[in-house]
Amino acid sequence: MSHSPEQPLERSVPTSADVARLAGVSRATVSYVLNNTAAVRISEPTRRRVRAAAEELGYVPHAAARSLRAGHTRIVLLPSAHIPVGPLYSRFLGELQRCLRSLDYTVVQYGGVGPDGDAAARAWAELRPVAVVSLGEVALTPSGVDVLKRSGARAVISLGPRRVEGAHALVMDQREVGGCAVRHLLGRGRRSIGVVMPEEDGLRMFSEPRLEGARRAAAGAGARIVPLPLAYEEEPARDLAARWRSLGLDGVFAYNDEYAMLLMRALQDEGIDVPGRSAVIGADDLPLGRLLRPRLSTVQIELVEGRRLAELVDRVVRDPGTEPERHDLMTARPIHRESS
Repeated sequence: MSHSPEQPLERSVPTSADVARLAGVSRATVSYVLNNTAAVRISEPTRRRVRAAAEELGYVPHAAARSLRAGHTRIVLLPSAHIPVGPLYSRFLGELQRCLRSLDYTVVQYGGVGPDGDAAARAWAELRPVAVVSLGEVALTPSGVDVLKRSGARAVISLGPRRVEGAHALVMDQREVGGCAVRHLLGRGRRSIGVVMPEEDGLRMFSEPRLEGARRAAAGAGARIVPLPLAYEEEPARDLAARWRSLGLDGVFAYNDEYAMLLMRALQDEGIDVPGRSAVIGADDLPLGRLLRPRLSTVQIELVEGRRLAELVDRVVRDPGTEPERHDLMTARPIHRESS
């Protein structure tokens, strides 16, 4: 008589009752501890005991059940298809996410949405987030904000040069970066200035305002601004450097430090003296720029602490009737080094 092989027993999913028995507390206490309920005072030894029991059993709270009890999810959506890259933004976003998690929110990054604000808002709304922090290229509209709020979003926060009706606004005025760079070059006696315009996807929301700021700064001094489209590759940089003498430029704001390093190397290879013939300035103050020869001048950008944005999200979630606010996200200042 043949025997079928024994099937492994399916492991049962641990429950809050299991955690309560192991920790020797009530299920309510387990809920208060694991949901970080601040309104109930629980001793630190009890908290440690509950967390240790949950870890031993592999128990995690059921997000859907918690959402039903609370009447909303704890999801904060960060649309990430076109979030700017680089150490500056990475630090900011990392701190923002850590602080949101410490406030008991689940941070979800969402990519792959096209630039249409209303279509993006409908896609985001399907996840029923309690908050949306739109830091990317998608331009929210008042109707998109309304869709999100009707789906349960208590806080909608947008990044952009102007406020969107119904949303709290984080204003990161990139015009000041371009203006700051060009004012520095003007102060060094430059009057014919190129402005690098990256051809990579997702950077237009930063490059176009920087160009506008550069033009405004130059207009008052009677200086010339020349936009310079450039892909982040060696060959296009070499091609641009080969045309440099015919462009008649004596300075360049290269969008950021990475593009500045790429272009400065190409200019030097072409025999163009930096800063003698053309001064170069970037932005972001990357440490590598200080190791180049000549050392790279830059625009140092300071972002507000991610903690402050996390606290804004939490405050608006708790009181969704808060009147929409405007918060400046950044400041900019030039740092003069040898390249200018």
